[in-house]
Amino acid sequence: MTNTRDASGTRDRILDALETLLLDKGMSQVTLESVAKAAGVSKGGLLYHFKSKDALLAGLVRRLGERAEQQLKSAVDQGKSVTEWYLQAPHPDNETDALEIALYRSMLAAMRTVDGPHDTDEDEVDRALTEVMATWKAGLDKEIRDPVQAEIVQLVGDGVYLRALLGMPPVEPELYRKVVDRLLGD
Repeated sequence: MTNTRDASGTRDRILDALETLLLDKGMSQVTLESVAKAAGVSKGGLLYHFKSKDALLAGLVRRLGERAEQQLKSAVDQGKSVTEWYLQAPHPDNETDALEIALYRSMLAAMRTVDGPHDTDEDEVDRALTEVMATWKAGLDKEIRDPVQAEIVQLVGDGVYLRALLGMPPVEPELYRKVVDRLLGD
C-alpha cells in the first residue's frame, strides 16, 4: 500500500519534471511518456496521479496556486497586506527566497502550457487557471472595498509580474513605490 507521503512526493516529482520540460523544451516536447521518463516513473505510475495530459497540466497550474498561497501567507505573516503582496515584483535572482523562486518557475511553466493543444474539449487547464486567478481576486476584493480599485490593483500586479516573466527591466524602484502608494491611497 502506498502511503500518502510517498504519493505526494511522487506527484511533486512528476510536476517538477513537467515544469522543467516546459521551461527547457516548451509545450511541443511535453508528452506523458517524456514527463514519466524525466520523473523516473512509469507511464502507468504517472497515470495513477494524473489521468490525462490535461489533468497533468492542470495539476501544475493548481500547484502554482498552492505556491502562491504559501508565499502570500508568508508575506501576511510578515505584516504585508494582500495588495502589497500582489503588487510586488518577482525577484527570481533572489536565492534566499525559495518560495518566490518556486512560484516564479511555476508561473513561467504554467504560461508555457498555452503553447499547444490540450487533450479534451473540456479544458481542465483553463479551469485550473481560472480557479487560481479567482482565488487571488477574491483576496483583493476582500481587502479592497472598491471593486474598481481592486480590479486596477489586479491589472497592475499582473502587468508587473508579466514584465518580470518576459525579462524586461523593472520599473525604477522609487517610481514603482509611488505607483503602489497611489494605488493604495497613501
